[in-house]
Amino acid sequence: MRLILIFLTALLILIQYPLWFGKGGWLRVSDLSHQLDSALAKEQQLNARNAQLASEVQDLKEGTGAVEERARNELGLIKDSEIFVQVVEPGALKAPAKTAPAGQ
Repeated sequence: MRLILIFLTALLILIQYPLWFGKGGWLRVSDLSHQLDSALAKEQQLNARNAQLASEVQDLKEGTGAVEERARNELGLIKDSEIFVQVVEPGALKAPAKTAPAGQ
């Protein structure tokens, strides 16, 4: 009787092994599920970025407003009839440090 119980326990363990650790086992399925979730999240981020870039390209192709805005912000350009005014915060400019002349 004891031999039959040991044999059935061993058989049960052998049957359970592929379910947990085999190619399509629970652990592998769980790992693949986590990988799929992270890949879908990454894809969502990339799709949002692509939509933003496509919108920006469309603006640059169709209108001059986007080009003008980029020229103003990135290159500091102004139109001929405009006057450039720069506002400096108090305390932003510091007096240059005095240095001793060379050779002393």
